[in-house]
Amino acid sequence: MEETFLEKAWDDLLSRDPKLIEARYKSLDPKSQKVVIEHLQNMVTDTGWHPVQVISAQNALDTLTKLGY
Repeated sequence: MEETFLEKAWDDLLSRDPKLIEARYKSLDPKSQKVVIEHLQNMVTDTGWHPVQVISAQNALDTLTKLGY
């Protein structure tokens, strides 16, 4: 069940849909929000991620920044 939650959470965060990104991010506790931001930043800066994943991670970061998170 936790795997399903995590999979759905990351699907939402990497969806490139601002509404889904915001809703999922807001549903997380502050500690989890921090983990998400750090992971998205790692996805954008570290090697080894698929280019589509990097684009989606950057989009999520941009969306969250625009929303003031």
